[in-house]
Amino acid sequence: MKLATIRTIFGYLASLGRKLGPLDLGGTEIDDIYNYRQISEQISTSGQPTEKQFEAIKAAGFETVINLAPHSAENALPDEAGTLADLSMTYIHIPVDFKAPKWEDFEEFALTLRNLGDAPVWVHCAANMRVSAFIYLYRTAIFGEDAEAAEKDLHAIWEPFGVWKEFIKVSP
Repeated sequence: MKLATIRTIFGYLASLGRKLGPLDLGGTEIDDIYNYRQISEQISTSGQPTEKQFEAIKAAGFETVINLAPHSAENALPDEAGTLADLSMTYIHIPVDFKAPKWEDFEEFALTLRNLGDAPVWVHCAANMRVSAFIYLYRTAIFGEDAEAAEKDLHAIWEPFGVWKEFIKVSP
């Protein structure tokens, strides 16, 4: 298993500890957000931000958030939609089952991004694993970007394994 994948898994477990424990060790700046990655001027990605980190996302000019994690994800906020509504941000939820991603989920995601045009969008899931795979597919399958270039961002987060390894190879 690659170092980035191991780091992501341990970071995810640490995020559970922050959620369940009495201490909030997460910073409030964009760079503090777990597995933050700026993909382009339009798209930034991460694992699950905290409520305070969503305030930083809003302050940075993002008005739309796409969440690919199910509400049942262990590190999910209790009411992310409400948190973002309070910040006057648009919340789009496309829950993707980590154990069984579907091409239809990716198509909905790609259509959503296209419909947002040039507006900046923050895309997250529990650990940025679902998101990084979807962004990789979006860049290569939709934009025809060179896979090697897109893999750098993907592999900075993890090297997909199991169903995800096959998922990013396949397009109907």
